[in-house]
Amino acid sequence: MNDASLSDSLAASGIAFGRPGYGRCTEWSAAFAPGLSLIIDEEGEAKMALLRLLAGEQSPDTGSVRWRGVKVCDVDQTQIFWRDPRAAWPELTPDQWAATQAARFPGWSVPDWERHVQGLALQEHRGKELFRLSTGGRRKVLLAAALASGAPLTLLDEPEAALDWASIRYLRQALAEQARRSSETRRVWVVANYEPVADVPWEQVIRL
Repeated sequence: MNDASLSDSLAASGIAFGRPGYGRCTEWSAAFAPGLSLIIDEEGEAKMALLRLLAGEQSPDTGSVRWRGVKVCDVDQTQIFWRDPRAAWPELTPDQWAATQAARFPGWSVPDWERHVQGLALQEHRGKELFRLSTGGRRKVLLAAALASGAPLTLLDEPEAALDWASIRYLRQALAEQARRSSETRRVWVVANYEPVADVPWEQVIRL
């Protein structure tokens, strides 16, 4: 990892997460440079707890999580895209919710949002309230927003869950594009899943 990558890295040092007896990790350390990193948790017991720590949503009981040298829980949240995909959704349409995200993230790209809405086949759902969409539909909205956000630190959990095959192919292509542009954008992506994700040039793959 070069000096530039180190300066933009997300670094976890000596942290603990997960439930005792259910894949709990202790004294866990890793660094995430610009580009795409995949965390594989086959049992699915620990990755959500880890993502919450990496996003600064929670503080670790031991060790530290720092991004660009600052504790991630102290980082301006306009720099971090993270949302639990299972959390309740507001009574907004995809476009209304996207407008709230555009106001939050300085790097938001309207053209990218439109492109990913089209690519993920969300056009016919734009007038529906989010809580009325299928699980796959809500996942697509979340993914389109993550891609369009421009957030320097972006975290996703099980991005392919409940997606149709055409959307999975599109998502993998979109992630591959992010990987190719990482030296330019300096975006750090951390993706967690229960199995490997093919056709994406991962910077690193970590198994819990």
